[in-house]
Amino acid sequence: MDPVPQTRPHDPPPALRRTPVQQRSAERLARILDACAGLLDETGYEQLSTRAVAVRAGVPIGSVYRFFGNKRAMVAALAHRNLDRYAERIAARFERTPALDAHSAIDGVLDEFIAMKRSVPGFALVDFGVPAAEESGGGAVEDPNGQVAERICALLATHLGRTSDETLRRKVLVGVETADTLVRLAFRSDPDGDPALIDETRRLLHAYLAPSLAA
Repeated sequence: MDPVPQTRPHDPPPALRRTPVQQRSAERLARILDACAGLLDETGYEQLSTRAVAVRAGVPIGSVYRFFGNKRAMVAALAHRNLDRYAERIAARFERTPALDAHSAIDGVLDEFIAMKRSVPGFALVDFGVPAAEESGGGAVEDPNGQVAERICALLATHLGRTSDETLRRKVLVGVETADTLVRLAFRSDPDGDPALIDETRRLLHAYLAPSLAA
């Protein structure tokens, strides 16, 4: 069986006007996204501005516009980076788990998501997609959870020796949609994530996904 690609961390975000080719430019882009993430925690999405991001990042406003046409594109690029880093964290966890099985794989996927919710700047508001209220204007509808499910399915198939077939992709998508809803509920109930709700989410994912991953 051919291995399924695990991550694509070097794919440029579709929202980028310009892909950095030099290290200095890549570092500037990283500073802009770091500043965007920090300001999201402080001001929320509505009050976020490209000018404030430029000031926080210590770059001219023109540098922001070289990469992004507006703040929505900037936040979309941050979400893309979050997804890359999430996939990298899952892959690293799977690699260091000596006897990876269906249950420990599910735990890894859930635990890394919760850890990012707790510790990564801006992630509580913008994890893998622009806030839903901003999805408007005649463009293609984004599907962040579909992208997340695709990455997770590839990682699970690779590390557990499963075929990434239609059934597995469907079940992983249902798992992602369910976990996203329940984890959001857990963090609405407790700023650090309600432990009881997180435990219920884990039990549900084990019962639903583990039989398919062990097959």
